Amino acid sequence: MLRIKRVPTVLSNYQKEEAEEAGAAGGCGRNCMRDCCLPGAKLPLYAFRNSDKVESSDKKEPPFAFLDSLLLGEWEDRVERGLFRYDVTACETKVIPGDYGFVAQLNEGRHLKKRPTEFRVDKVLQPFDGSKFNFTKVGQEEVLFQFESSEDDEVKFYPNAPINVERSPSVVAINVSPIEYGHVLLIPRILECLPQRIDHKSFLLALHMAIEAKNPYFRLGYNSLGAFATINHLHFQAYYLAVPFPIEKAPTRKITEFKGGVVISEILKYPVRGLVFEGGYSVEDLSNAVSDSCICLQDNNIPYNVLISDSGRRVFLLPQCYAEKQALGEVSSELLDTQVNPAVWEISGHMVLKRKEDYNGASQEKAWRLLAEVSLSQERFQEVIVIIFEAITCAVISESEGLGEEEEEERDVEDVDEVRDGIMVVAQECLVQH
Repeated sequence: MLRIKRVPTVLSNYQKEEAEEAGAAGGCGRNCMRDCCLPGAKLPLYAFRNSDKVESSDKKEPPFAFLDSLLLGEWEDRVERGLFRYDVTACETKVIPGDYGFVAQLNEGRHLKKRPTEFRVDKVLQPFDGSKFNFTKVGQEEVLFQFESSEDDEVKFYPNAPINVERSPSVVAINVSPIEYGHVLLIPRILECLPQRIDHKSFLLALHMAIEAKNPYFRLGYNSLGAFATINHLHFQAYYLAVPFPIEKAPTRKITEFKGGVVISEILKYPVRGLVFEGGYSVEDLSNAVSDSCICLQDNNIPYNVLISDSGRRVFLLPQCYAEKQALGEVSSELLDTQVNPAVWEISGHMVLKRKEDYNGASQEKAWRLLAEVSLSQERFQEVIVIIFEAITCAVISESEGLGEEEEEERDVEDVDEVRDGIMVVAQECLVQH
């Protein structure tokens, strides 16, 4: 198993004197991200180049390697401070024999020390509840840096930037219950206290983070409520895994190409049915296609997971129904006994196991059987695709300029019919077998 090389700390955002001053001035005593502790607080700021192009040959090199220097250096610094609940580097990990290369990890610490879910699992959209745990309650020492687009379209880094409360900064913080080395959280507009629901602006930010990283081993993931998100405060997760995820190796078949050059394909020969989005003439084209699809799923109360892969070039969208099956008593006791909640990482093929016996007995067949329970049926999946494509098409039409109402309606119907016909052809030709 390959390991990410550890790197020395580049800087520290822990301002000892400022923390002491804040404590002297009052506050809650936890140096948190709330009004009681934010006045005068500073954190590093990484400003990325907000280029609209997917690739740019004239792009200037950043002042240092983003992930290897800043993110990993700061993450290591928090390890030294003892801010994590356990040492994830001590967890046993192996690649399971088989064609897919599922990865198994024994992580007993995460099972015992992870925060419990505090909300309903049968509703994808739920209002933010400030009385429950949210990321404004974390200590400022858990925040690695602010992550924002540059005002002058050049990469810049400020080691001591004030926190602009009015602008509600997006921040990168450690996951105190990590799954892998470098496990962090991207929290868009943290002070707005947004519930766990994707919007266009937040997904574009996540996509920029993946692109800015330029590291194929660094992926971002998202879990909706009902798909094993455990905190109802908008966030993405990210970490390094120095091998391909099995889902990244699965074959796909193109369904359609939408406005902006975004190609949408169906995943084949994989236990969980899903869609892959790639291409696009601009970053925003790809981002809009995915976020429109996510918003559609949210509005229809369909739980889902998202994996941002290949340095932001590919995005996997995976509707799922495992929690629903659990509630209906349709999951076998054998699978329930593993206590594995299949969120984005597990669905992608990184199986985080909580019991030694499951780790020792891990096999491709067992991983496949668990993930097959996560997937929508073929019939339901095709219905969901039609719903998604209708939503995307309507969004594209509404953005079109120079069309009258009658023209919009006519084009809308033609596009949806064409997409629906394409989906049915794919469904007939390529049934995913479990």
